[in-house]
Amino acid sequence: MKKIRIGCGAGYGGDRVEPAIELAQKGDISYLIFECLAERTIAIGQRQKKQNPNAGFNELLAARMKAVLPICAAKKIKIVTNMGSANPRAAAELTKTIAKDLGLSNLKIAIVEGDDVYNTIIQQDSKLDEAGSVISKSGKTIISANAYLGAKPLVEALTQGADIVIAGRVSDPSLFLSTMMFEFGWLADDWDKLGKGTAIGHLLECAGQITGGYFADPGFRDVPNLARLGFPIAEITEDGNAVITKVADAGGCVTVDTCKQQLLYEIHKPDAYITPDVVADFTGITFTQVAKDQVAVKGATGRARTDTLKVSVGYTDGFIGEGEISYAGPGAVERGQLALEIVKERLDICQVKPQEIRFDLIGVNSLHGEKLSKESKPYEVRARVAARFATKEEAATIGNEVETLYTNGPAGGGGAFKSVKEIVAMDSTLLARNLVKTTVSYLEV
Repeated sequence: MKKIRIGCGAGYGGDRVEPAIELAQKGDISYLIFECLAERTIAIGQRQKKQNPNAGFNELLAARMKAVLPICAAKKIKIVTNMGSANPRAAAELTKTIAKDLGLSNLKIAIVEGDDVYNTIIQQDSKLDEAGSVISKSGKTIISANAYLGAKPLVEALTQGADIVIAGRVSDPSLFLSTMMFEFGWLADDWDKLGKGTAIGHLLECAGQITGGYFADPGFRDVPNLARLGFPIAEITEDGNAVITKVADAGGCVTVDTCKQQLLYEIHKPDAYITPDVVADFTGITFTQVAKDQVAVKGATGRARTDTLKVSVGYTDGFIGEGEISYAGPGAVERGQLALEIVKERLDICQVKPQEIRFDLIGVNSLHGEKLSKESKPYEVRARVAARFATKEEAATIGNEVETLYTNGPAGGGGAFKSVKEIVAMDSTLLARNLVKTTVSYLEV
């Protein structure tokens, strides 16, 4: 039975580069997948592209390509990635330049486009899920709208001989599924196989999470050599079963428990995980430890895909002003609390009226609030005030007031920090599948 080995070289945009190099060098893989988009990432990329038409793709694309292209070209390892973000074409052009500078040749780079549906949802006045209203009545300034593409255009690119496939907003598991559909000839309506492939893609997509990174908890779940954490490999057979593993001497571990934890990550309904390719059902999945750092995966299935695609919609949502200051030594908690009370009163005096505000003592109550936080007396705390405003000027008042605690008390404050950040928030909508038109074009090296 035919087998392929796929490695995940990144689980988010800023992930480490070394594990991808290790996969290419030692993983005996046919495909190296870089999954690098979160919800807000592409909205931020769209803003960068508007300011510079040659920007808007993943900021580590150059570093990753310089590191792995020579190895992948020599070993005939194909690269599939969504590092194109808001600008797959510019990302492909840069990749072509890097390949030439490295002295490589006979490479075909595919550019997958069509996920940008900004004009379509504006014209249709689509209804936003969280806002609960159509765009024209939502009061939101939309800056991006990108539909989650499925595996189909990536399969087309691989079928046409692409060595490198660069896309924008593609569903995370679809990046991996595309390689299985291409290699095994799975049809686009073989729901059982697509469900199995989607499960494998979902297990791999967050890279180090499944090899023990996010699993580690000292004294409870000890994981070896996390500083050299290896990224996952799936050895997949054409029937849709797989073994999840890693490079043998890499750090981390692959166990039934690490796989179970990753399976449940970001899954709302395990029996109906909706992707552009299939509605996957994970409820029948079994994991079996077949050897050290080798876990067999079976039992996923799927049913017919939906007639709509999810669209991730980015919009501007005001500004966050923030200020922090530290207190240490005896009475640190009391002085930190007094600092927060002073800022609270100062904002009232100055008639500063934020849309939202929070006052935290980091290390005491910033995560779980007063009710759930255990009573304790840390020897050091960091007071933090953060608030949301409509304008940048208003947001700046927060950090300024925290900074004045330096000389206006209480005693012993240090390490003050202030910032103002524009908020890029996300909503979503659904768009009829037939309104999303994808294209695949090519560059030759």
